Amino acid sequence: MTLFDSGPPTDRFSSAPTRRAGRVGAAAATAAVLALVAACTSTPTSEDSEAQPSPAGLEVFYEQKLSFGSCVGYDTTSAQKKLYVEPFECARLKVPLDYQDPKGTSIQVAVLRLPAQGDPGQRIGSLVLNPGGPGGSGMTQATSFSAAHAKSPLVQRFDVVGFDPRGVGSSTPAINCFTDAERDRGEDQTTLLASSGQWSEDDTRQLAERCAKGSGGKQILSAVGTRNAARDMDVLRAALGDEKLTFAGQSYGTRLGAVYAEMFGKNVRALALDGVTDPTLKNPQRRLSQQTGFQQSFDKLAASCAASKDCPLGADPAQATAVFQKLVQPLIDKPVPAGEGRTLNFTQAVGGITAGLYEPEVWPVLIKGLTQLKQGDGTQILKVGDLFGGREASGVWTNFLEANLAINCNDEVRRTPEEEARLRADINRTSPFVDSGEKVDGVTRDACEAWPGEPSLGIPYAQDVKGLPATLIISVTGDPATPYAAGKVLADELGGTVLTVEGARHTVAQDGINPCVNAAFAAYLIDLKVPGKNQNCRL
Repeated sequence: MTLFDSGPPTDRFSSAPTRRAGRVGAAAATAAVLALVAACTSTPTSEDSEAQPSPAGLEVFYEQKLSFGSCVGYDTTSAQKKLYVEPFECARLKVPLDYQDPKGTSIQVAVLRLPAQGDPGQRIGSLVLNPGGPGGSGMTQATSFSAAHAKSPLVQRFDVVGFDPRGVGSSTPAINCFTDAERDRGEDQTTLLASSGQWSEDDTRQLAERCAKGSGGKQILSAVGTRNAARDMDVLRAALGDEKLTFAGQSYGTRLGAVYAEMFGKNVRALALDGVTDPTLKNPQRRLSQQTGFQQSFDKLAASCAASKDCPLGADPAQATAVFQKLVQPLIDKPVPAGEGRTLNFTQAVGGITAGLYEPEVWPVLIKGLTQLKQGDGTQILKVGDLFGGREASGVWTNFLEANLAINCNDEVRRTPEEEARLRADINRTSPFVDSGEKVDGVTRDACEAWPGEPSLGIPYAQDVKGLPATLIISVTGDPATPYAAGKVLADELGGTVLTVEGARHTVAQDGINPCVNAAFAAYLIDLKVPGKNQNCRL
């Protein structure tokens, strides 16, 4: 899943009320959507910081032993409660809130494991997963991965391990900004990019204050960035008993994996990075690149729809964007009913459609939803946004979107109101299907502008990393959220090999849907064998 921003889905979901722009349980989410048819500072170098098996002052964390047991109490939703059962087992990893003050406050990272299912003598170690977001639950992803790869030697040879990064899901404390009721009403808006309305300095200040209040204080909000998550991952590696890390990350997880490689390169056994974000692009450039992909996917959706009778976007794909704008822009002032006493507003409509653009399998659901919307019913589109944003039918939401906001605010350089307005205008030109038709100057602000602390990622990151073992980069040619070309950029920086996957989809390996990719993925993680130069796969 790839979000990577506090705007609409860019990994998989958006922190506007809408996953994966990020990919949190992608296969399960896609199946659920399909069922509706019937009923994403300075940068330390690898040389600076890579060899840290047990840094001074952190021994108590690196030398801890995880006590795995029942997963009762680790769930935050009823769906997770059904997933987090035997043979899965859970534990909590203790890490410092501030790595510069290891004797200060400590926090807990929740971890879920499926022990290797094969011959103990053939066990390689742990395979640590990240699903994307940022803000996706690695614990939930481990359950989805284990089901998708149940017949794969990966589950036989590795302990499958997923963790909820600091601030996420079952880790404590977790980021909490909004109530479920506020999110149901679409009142959890955290950006104006591909959204509607206007923001003031007071709005961004109040956003930071309410997130601090719900999450345990400003110190928590400023400590959930990617570099701290990478540090946690190295502590996890040691606590699992692994001399070196074997990691598979998708979407935002490729950022986390690349930063880990930069910081702890000597501790890497294998990195499989699927759906890559370009480590050289700052947020505006990355967002524009992603929005280009989303507009292209929308245009493909429109062309597919136009081939059918009574397409809600019309018979001429060239006019589909204009038709869509006429459908959704009125929702700014007059949301439509969407079932169970809820309504669908502009931001939720654009978010739901964008979330469904990640995978062509979901497009028929979107077309059905647009047909309903023409009739004044927003139920279907809202359900798509709910599913991808982490809402259960009971009305309980995960904290994916809130964590997405917090992690991005820790990673990204903040933008002035003028810079944010230019970006919003550029997005509207690049991807006009998301244009609200409202003015942008003087009413647009960066949701992170009042966030405590300073951005800590550093862009570019993971530059010219030396000394890594062979690294596998998986890139899909028609990926709408993480453009194919980014894979080559990251491969050059890490010295990795790109497996080209021809098709249109955001990430593929962890979902286990393609035999060609599955074989290459397993061969790399088990035997460290990278694909040949001319080895491609096709969806």
